Order: sequence, then C-alpha cells, then structure tokens
Amino acid sequence: MSDDPYKVLGVARDASQAEIKKAYRKLVKELHPDLHPGDKTKADRFQEVSAANDIIGDAETRKRFDAGEIDASGQERPERRYYRDFADADPQGRYDSGAGYGDFEDLSGVFSDLFGARAGAGTGRAQGFSARGADLRYHLDVDFMDAVQGAKRAVPLPDGSAIDLTIPAGVREGQILRLRGKGQPGLGGGPAGDAYVEIGVRPHPVFKRDGNDIEVEVPISFDEAVLGAKVEVPTLSGRVSMGIPKGASSGQRLRLKGKGVRPAKGAAGDQYVRLKIVTPAKIDAEMEAIAQRWRDHVTEGPRAGLWRAL
Repeated sequence: MSDDPYKVLGVARDASQAEIKKAYRKLVKELHPDLHPGDKTKADRFQEVSAANDIIGDAETRKRFDAGEIDASGQERPERRYYRDFADADPQGRYDSGAGYGDFEDLSGVFSDLFGARAGAGTGRAQGFSARGADLRYHLDVDFMDAVQGAKRAVPLPDGSAIDLTIPAGVREGQILRLRGKGQPGLGGGPAGDAYVEIGVRPHPVFKRDGNDIEVEVPISFDEAVLGAKVEVPTLSGRVSMGIPKGASSGQRLRLKGKGVRPAKGAAGDQYVRLKIVTPAKIDAEMEAIAQRWRDHVTEGPRAGLWRAL
C-alpha cells in the first residue's frame, strides 16, 4: 500500500473534500471488482483506492493524517499516541520534552500502563487503557433492481476479505448504511468502530426513478392511440395490463397506483407510463390512403392550440 493516499487518489494535498470524493468515485467506477471479475490487478488497485479514501475522504481523519497522528493505514503512530495519552498524567514528566521523543527511556513501562498494569492508589498513574476502534468508510455500487427490491451483497475490504451487507428495499443513490462493530477493532478491550457504506445505484435501461415513483416510456401504435387498447407494460413486479384511452397522444402520462418503489418503511410510490406513438418503419399504400382521408377530414390541426396561445 502507498504511504501517500493523495497520490493513490491522484489529488493535490490542498484538494477540497468535494474534489477528493469526485476522484474516489471516478476510480471506483473504473476499478470495481464487479465490473472486472477475475482481474486481480484491478482488484488490488480498488482495495488501495478504498483504503486511501478511508484516510482522506473523511475530513477529521484527513486532519489527523496531515498532522502526522496516523499513518496511511489509519493506525496511530505509536510515539504520538503514547505522548498524547500519558504526558499530562505522568508526574515524573517522562514525556514532557522539548526535544521530541528521544527521552522515552523505558518503553516497557509505557506498554505496562497501556494494557492494564495496576498502580497503588494515589500515585497518579493510569490504571488501564481502552479506546474505541476507528470507523471505516466504503462505497458499493449496486444494480437498480437490487436497490429497489433489496438484496444481500458483500463489500470488498482492502485486506481481501469482505463484509456481508443487507441492502434494504428502496435504498437510494448516495444513501449511507451503517454496520455496527464492523470498523477497526478497539484497543485494550474497547469496542470496535463502525463501518459506513455509501450506496451508488447503476441506471436501468427502462425504469427511471423519482423518489419512490417510477417512470417508464411505452411505445404504442397509431391505431392503439386512435381507437384505444389494452397493452402490457413493465413494472418493478412484472408485466401488467393497462388501458390506453381513445385519442391518446404522445407524451401523455398514465398512472399505475402503488406500482412504484415499495421501501422497507413507508408507503409505495406510483408508476407513471409515458406514451409514445410510433409509426411503422414501412408505410404501405393502404396506410397512406387512410392518412390522406384523415387529412382531408380534419378541420383543425394538432398545433392550433399552440398558435392560439401566442
């Protein structure tokens, strides 16, 4: 792993958090293992990018890294940790040095203080040490239908392992899911941190989402538009039959109540079907004759209302 997360993500040290997030998401889309199955080089690079984002993608963690308090893996640098935790509590002043850390004479005593050695009452020495583990942050792209219907997926980790994640039905783009206790382990018996997974949703070729509502464009023929018809339309739960009213127009929207996204909590949205009249690729003589008779018959064209509004 690189010692410089800025170089891994390809951003300057003075980059804004928004610039870092943009660079990270771009790399995730290029390197995600789901898009490159079996490509170990990209998988390793993806893990490196995820680890770098854990450090500088969070403003507080980035501040600590820039200050030298933690290294590129998120671990506290030992000398910083020991100095911060024990300088104020040490009556002998072992850690109070203007010359840096060269006067750490007895490290065994420090470890004893850290991990549970007991001292007599009134001495002022620490009686034990524990700390909560650091939180970890990840990004996971999922298919549109997985986000809508819910699914179970594995979040790949930088060390090659994975966290099992339950994606609730109705999860949205950018939503962050929390996994309690799945962050870095605690120290000295302290609790583990949490893992936060930001969800990205891949687009669907047919369905478009607006909140919990779904919109889909359905082509209909000229005769179906004029005479009305019953047609099958796709929904999130399968095909349904829908009535097309007589005289339907392109762009007209019909509603299928309750056929939108049904989230884990709350009411389901609706599905809106936008009609699109499609003429045949090849026009025969009979169709031309029908169209001509229609043209001769009508007295007002479809754009009459447009001109009246001007």
